[in-house]
Amino acid sequence: MGRFKTIARRTFLVGSVAVAGGVAFGAWQVAKNPANPLSPEKGATLNPWLIIDGDGITIIVPRAEMGQGVQTTLAALVAEELDIELTQVKVDHGPPAQAYFNGAMSGGREYENSMEPPSSGWGTFMAQAVPKVMSMQITGGSTSTIDAFNKLRVAGASARQTLLQAAANKLGLTVQQLTTENGVVIAPNNSRISYADLAEDAALLEPPQKPQLKTPSQWRYLGKSQPRLDQVPKATGTAIYGIDVRVPDMLFATIRMSPRFGAGIDTIDTSEAEKMTGVEKVVIWENGFGVIASNTWLAFRAAEAVEVEWGPTTYPTDTQAVFRSIEAGFEDKPNVALQDQGDVEAVLKGDDVIDLEYRAPFLAHATMEPMNATAFYTKDHLELWVGNQAPILIRDFCADAVGLDKDQVTLNTTLMGGGFGRRSMVDFAVPAARLAKEMPGRAVQVTWSREEDMRHDWYRPGAICRYRAKLKSGRIEALYGRMSSPSPLAPVIRMSTGINMSPTDPTITEGSHDQPYAIENFKVVGYAPDVGIPVGFWRSVGGSQNGFFHESMIDELAYAANADPLNFRLNHIRSKHLPATKVLEKVGQMSNWTNKTPAGVGRGVAHVWSFGTSVAQVIEVRDEDGLIRITDIWIAADLGLVLDPVNVEAQMIGGAIFGLSAAMHGEITFSGGEVEQGNFPDYDGLRMLNTPRFEVSLLQNNIRMGGAGEPGTPPAAPALANALFDLTGKRARELPLSSMFNFVT
Repeated sequence: MGRFKTIARRTFLVGSVAVAGGVAFGAWQVAKNPANPLSPEKGATLNPWLIIDGDGITIIVPRAEMGQGVQTTLAALVAEELDIELTQVKVDHGPPAQAYFNGAMSGGREYENSMEPPSSGWGTFMAQAVPKVMSMQITGGSTSTIDAFNKLRVAGASARQTLLQAAANKLGLTVQQLTTENGVVIAPNNSRISYADLAEDAALLEPPQKPQLKTPSQWRYLGKSQPRLDQVPKATGTAIYGIDVRVPDMLFATIRMSPRFGAGIDTIDTSEAEKMTGVEKVVIWENGFGVIASNTWLAFRAAEAVEVEWGPTTYPTDTQAVFRSIEAGFEDKPNVALQDQGDVEAVLKGDDVIDLEYRAPFLAHATMEPMNATAFYTKDHLELWVGNQAPILIRDFCADAVGLDKDQVTLNTTLMGGGFGRRSMVDFAVPAARLAKEMPGRAVQVTWSREEDMRHDWYRPGAICRYRAKLKSGRIEALYGRMSSPSPLAPVIRMSTGINMSPTDPTITEGSHDQPYAIENFKVVGYAPDVGIPVGFWRSVGGSQNGFFHESMIDELAYAANADPLNFRLNHIRSKHLPATKVLEKVGQMSNWTNKTPAGVGRGVAHVWSFGTSVAQVIEVRDEDGLIRITDIWIAADLGLVLDPVNVEAQMIGGAIFGLSAAMHGEITFSGGEVEQGNFPDYDGLRMLNTPRFEVSLLQNNIRMGGAGEPGTPPAAPALANALFDLTGKRARELPLSSMFNFVT
């Protein structure tokens, strides 16, 4: 990681333009390329994604690795075009830099366009420009591979062409006379020159901006499963997560904050903690304090010894009151309305209208690795080691916290033991910078206790959904959906810009307004009440709750129409969306769906389109002496192009397990203004003994690439709820399901 400490301190001359660290390639430009931030101490960097030096080849993968395999897939994109062995490269996250903006974060992946190539014009130009202008170096939204697919292949191909030209110049030959293989250039006489020996000469050449890319028939890695580059270090325990960072002579710390969000300290007595041998310092803030000590356990004990009285809260103090505030949101002006066709109100004025209401609780991210960060401060420099999803934000907020310029901060992004959106925020890193400033010249690692982590999350918002529907001749004639939940986008905008505003937030209704059902009269609106509780992006965001609402509602309408739930969906989707049609048909084949289950067995189906990907799931449950066991899950998904089938299959399974854990057990509740859950006994999930069998099938009918990390989550809850109805005849309209059903644990 130290190789990036010289970022932006020297330049190579490229043509008539001085570009920091080397050549910035232009295939992903909107108007102007961001500068290459890399400047290795020895060797050369041919673009922001690649370093070639005496130690070999390092591929920069500027998306956070949190178990989703992104380092391997993105490295394969470069290796494929560069003609190198994937198993021989090193990967590094790289520094915070505008060059690594995530262009796919502009969104707009509506299913109606998913069978067409991306549009052009001013709107597309602006959508592509915004992530770059705002330096959105973010890992999230299942966008990493979508953003990187062209960028990194072009980077590899352009670097290869530049190395070939350098070799041609050196040998007095033409590029056409040379070939490449496994990191060397081969001349007609079979003499070979390594990329490392050509790199510095290549860095002086103008690279091609539109190099020819390999066709899929020429791919060695892409489209095939690869051994993950992080597999061996993780299996051997040598992988370094944020919590594993060790710096000589370092100190350890923890923090405690007011359990009532936004409240301050009324009284505090730190004397007992300060008497404890090994405690270096107790630092008090407006709404909390930090304890610095010789080890983490001592810091935890000392924090418990601090006597503190917290101020009162200004938001509803218990769960029932919070949901009354969410319910009151329906009386406000809608925040978002992205689906409105036909004349819904007129049709729903007639008879036989079906009214349904669903609820979903607040949820914690509950990453296996608790929040942590390590910081080393001197008067003119701050170095950080943080597993994070938004490095530019982390760098800038920590710089501000200690009064330094952002260029005086070095950020090392480590592996993460889970993120799920939680580590896209900055609050867990800033205390490390502040505490390190209190101990200049010594690194300080701040580790949150599990309780502090769970009680100071940016939660998946609680939500209420109301549907009105009318059937005619076995089809949905009209559907009107209304969702009320706090906006996860608003606090992110507030954090990033300092502006307190309530922007239009499509995540409030995503998973409902954007589903590929052919309904003539269809309207969906969302409301965004602010209940004073911090909320943020949780794996699959709005699709996590709205997928449950929408697909539970579809199932209820299917039964009201006396129709097979799978065929009912197909009858509404076939004319609208080919990939969704195919995944539903496939999951029906995989599960041998008949809509007839024997006594003691239940099956449910759900389909949710999210993050550019159609996913259908069938879940089977069985009654075991009064307890319910989930025995099997069949998943069909269409991501368009699948670059690594085994890794995508793992993401689909992991997403479903994440969704099932939340559906069965997940719930954050409040009492006296404080979160009641503090650890995994209060916030359980699936365990090995009750995790079902999985079968996954990946289709490729979608012409545009979809996401992998999140789309497996939304269908899980409704498929399970629908299976439970098939088994018991009881319809669940509220999560978690453990409030109604007894599961095998």
